[in-house]
Amino acid sequence: MSRTSDPGLSAPLHPEQAQTSATDKRLLRGARTRRIVLRRAVDLASLEGLNGVSFGRLAVDTGLSKAGIQTLFKTKEALQLAAIDFAREMFIDAVIRPARPAAHGVARLRALLDRWIAYAETPLFAGGCFRAANLAEFDSRPGPVHDALFRDQEEWRETIATEFRYAVDAGEIDSLDVDLVVFQIDALLCAANTALRTGDTSAVDKVRRVVESFLTPPD
Repeated sequence: MSRTSDPGLSAPLHPEQAQTSATDKRLLRGARTRRIVLRRAVDLASLEGLNGVSFGRLAVDTGLSKAGIQTLFKTKEALQLAAIDFAREMFIDAVIRPARPAAHGVARLRALLDRWIAYAETPLFAGGCFRAANLAEFDSRPGPVHDALFRDQEEWRETIATEFRYAVDAGEIDSLDVDLVVFQIDALLCAANTALRTGDTSAVDKVRRVVESFLTPPD
């Protein structure tokens, strides 16, 4: 029997199959639209802060309908929270995942630093570090957006702290106050991000020198 005469090939879709196929296509379109909107939202937030992210502005910037964007996210706060999650995943993909093949401890700390420098120099977001651009804006504003931003910051600090603790326990570096060192490094990276945005490329060397000062092997 030829392929064209095979009833299994020519038979119409069952109504339930057709409905499932249409639903899948709508979900794919919705996911693509959501990604387009959030990619622009994180760039805009890195430039102007999360309060500058609105349905109207995103509609103008993406060419999508304001009503369609609002249907996806419902409220401005939900949009802001989705942007934070999207930026977090981009940061993980750019900085944390590429550093994972390096051995725990000093090697991974250096890998994380290298990836962060590439992330800040490129930059991944139009306005530089997304986290640095928004933490100050919400530091005195309690609520879900504040909590999401500071939870993201704490996860990044804990990533660094874990490797410092490993380096100390493995005898790779001298004993130190890990919490204090991580606080200093986080502040240093925020300052370096600002310096890079103003064209001060010497910030990269300063970051490397400061971080290396904490990686001194025991005598």
